[in-house]
Amino acid sequence: MSFAAPLLLVFLLAVPAAVAGYLWLERRRESRAAGWAAPALLPNLVERPPNWRRHLPTALLLAGVALLLVGFARPRTSISVKRQEATVVLVLDVSGSMAAKDAQPSRLGAARAAALRFVDKLPKGYRMALVTFSDHAAVSVPATHDLIAMRAGIARAKSGPQGTALADAVSRAVDVGLSVKGQAQGARRPPAIVVLFSDGGQTAGRVTPAQAAAKAKKSGIPVSTVAVGTPDGVVLQPLTGGFTERIQVPAQAAVLQTIAQESAGRFYPTVASVNVNTIYRDLGSRVGRQNKTVEMTAAAAGGGLVLMLAGAALSGLWFRRFP
Repeated sequence: MSFAAPLLLVFLLAVPAAVAGYLWLERRRESRAAGWAAPALLPNLVERPPNWRRHLPTALLLAGVALLLVGFARPRTSISVKRQEATVVLVLDVSGSMAAKDAQPSRLGAARAAALRFVDKLPKGYRMALVTFSDHAAVSVPATHDLIAMRAGIARAKSGPQGTALADAVSRAVDVGLSVKGQAQGARRPPAIVVLFSDGGQTAGRVTPAQAAAKAKKSGIPVSTVAVGTPDGVVLQPLTGGFTERIQVPAQAAVLQTIAQESAGRFYPTVASVNVNTIYRDLGSRVGRQNKTVEMTAAAAGGGLVLMLAGAALSGLWFRRFP
């Protein structure tokens, strides 16, 4: 324990001085009583309360004063608390196949709804970022504490080109997690996770799924993947002349499962199976603890007042000193 104003502790010397004065008054009271009658006869003349009852109210009062004086010096102590730093990077597939309606209202709509659940349950103090991808990956929302910006970024996500640079997006999300620095100077990098929503498959990009998973594992950033859609997905592509092309876009969960397994993440075969609490609990187990200095002035002052009031109450009850 330390004190913000240690010099004020000198006033504690008043407490032993008060104890000495109290003992002196007690001896004087006994000597004055002896002047009126022989000490041996005093127990027969007046009922004398037990010593502990006579001294307890005063002891409580002096202890309360001591605590108040300690409070004036602003005591501080260091406690170990759980860190409130971590980063969650959401990755949304916005390729053309996510327009398929084998999930309601569409693959992308189901993915957006699931992503919003992660935003709503984000633990206090954590950061969140959003990466979107089709034939290329982009950071739509950098790592931030602003959950309004996250919700807006998710709402803006629209399906676009047909290409799917899935592994590039995972690699980009890992880079986002690595870029976040600790709040305290010299603090280690906060832990991070990546949560990927996609119908799987890879048709574009320069990074392979195996390379992306290996990078995530080496960085200590697990990638949890959520498969969106079914093997029967279809996208209707308008053509010139009023015709419509029917394109089969089956979901490819195997790629997503491999990325999750090789990066030490979790794989969810459907949007409905996603357990947000489990993913956050896994992340929380990696957050760690830190020492935090807290001031105990209020506790010391409050304890002092309680002891003083208790002493006054006992004195009034036992010796009838209430008005």
